[in-house]
Amino acid sequence: MAKRALVSVSDKTGLVEFVNGLSKAGWEIIATGGTQKLLEEAGITTIGISEVTGFPEICDGRVKTLHPKVHGALLARRSNPSHLKALEENGIGFIDLVCVNLYPFRQTIAQEGVTLEDAIEKIDIGGPSMLRSAAKNYESVTVVCDPQDYPQVLAEIVQNGDTSLQTRLELSAKAYTHTAQYDCCIAAYMRKQAGLNEKLFLEFDLKQSLRYGENPHQSAKFYSSVQQMPYSLASAEQLQGKEMSYNNIQDANAALNIVRDFRKPFCVALKHMNPCGAAEADDIETAWRKAYEADTVSIYGGIVAVNRCLTGEVAKEMKPIFLEIVMAPDYTPEALQILSAKKNLRVLKVEMSSSDNKIDQYVSVNGGLLVQHLDTQVEQLTADMCVTEQKPTEQMLADLQFAWNIVKHVKSNAIVVAANQQTRGVGAGQMNRVGSAEIALKQAESGGSCENLVLSSDGFLPFDDTVEMAARYGIKAIVQPGGSIRDTDCINKANEKGICMLLTGIRHFKH
Repeated sequence: MAKRALVSVSDKTGLVEFVNGLSKAGWEIIATGGTQKLLEEAGITTIGISEVTGFPEICDGRVKTLHPKVHGALLARRSNPSHLKALEENGIGFIDLVCVNLYPFRQTIAQEGVTLEDAIEKIDIGGPSMLRSAAKNYESVTVVCDPQDYPQVLAEIVQNGDTSLQTRLELSAKAYTHTAQYDCCIAAYMRKQAGLNEKLFLEFDLKQSLRYGENPHQSAKFYSSVQQMPYSLASAEQLQGKEMSYNNIQDANAALNIVRDFRKPFCVALKHMNPCGAAEADDIETAWRKAYEADTVSIYGGIVAVNRCLTGEVAKEMKPIFLEIVMAPDYTPEALQILSAKKNLRVLKVEMSSSDNKIDQYVSVNGGLLVQHLDTQVEQLTADMCVTEQKPTEQMLADLQFAWNIVKHVKSNAIVVAANQQTRGVGAGQMNRVGSAEIALKQAESGGSCENLVLSSDGFLPFDDTVEMAARYGIKAIVQPGGSIRDTDCINKANEKGICMLLTGIRHFKH
């Protein structure tokens, strides 16, 4: 008796070629609705599903494959005499292959203006049932839900008359994954419609197994979201260099989050998830030089990211410096040729198109998960935010804006000292704010910076001691969120020292 395949697909990519191959291999083809019409128009002989079940499609096609002559044909164990007897007594023939993919529910709910009724009609019932039945009986039945598997399946059938047991096991696992993802998508949507949002369904694919985690004794893997987005390492193209490590990925991601906030030509050098040098300029070559000059020591073994095409001139100046990673939206051929001389240097091409989409950020804790929107907010600083007698000049505002955009990406407590759209000192992760200020101010002083300096703080200044210290180091303007019970003390101290101070009303802690 000829083997039989049941075909019922929403995505018809590559279907005609696949089914035509099965037919030429002597398989009978059972098909439903639109799938049957497509195959018949292509000259492939098919058997309608109603001919198999002896029952018409009803309820506008909602019920067509939910029948014992379908599921009995799929689920019967061929080594079990009682199963075989039941099929014989009920006139049920085997179905040896199921080719099914599901109604496009995810694509439907992604459309603007989609209604609940529209979404409901794209919930597949018969399809998942057939996939699960076939997948359960993988010892005898081949289940195909991904058009990319058509070539392998067809090649095995043409060569051996059927697929191998190992292939059927792998396809079974893929089918269950497919239905699980489908059901999670439906569940998340329906719970939202019903006002039940307490369940979180996440879908990530393994991108790569890593050699180790933060330390060699920790195992680690990198998973990528099914939703592609700009400024993402998951969709970045690595053009050369060693495999990315756990720490590389953490650091590179932090660098990309900084780059996201800048529109002018910008460059940042980063170590241990904190910027060690950053700068804006009118061209990427100048931005790179300013970022490098901001801290020529800490950049060693660090990461550099730019938001413009990286040129040969920049690559030539980078070449003598030991860097772990370079990231850019693109590279000139000359730049790639120069960088290729450093075989271990990881060179990544990253999409950096702007996006207003909210991005969820997940942080695991023991036994739980914290979820928040990524802090992509960028405030536009204005002279109206000034609360002191000393008012900001245009240059001060530009430098304050730059420093404010950088400080949100520095580990709290965070202080950034800047001038001429260039970091001059960065104080990160101290247990008190004045400690961070001291680190940043001393770094600026040791680098010879003492004129036209501005200071930004990611959180409010709890005491006026930071203002007092800033004055000793020549700070001309400060930007901070405000909100302390001692704001007045800080403002008075700024007035006493002739410092301009802006209060934004927004904080940017980064823990």
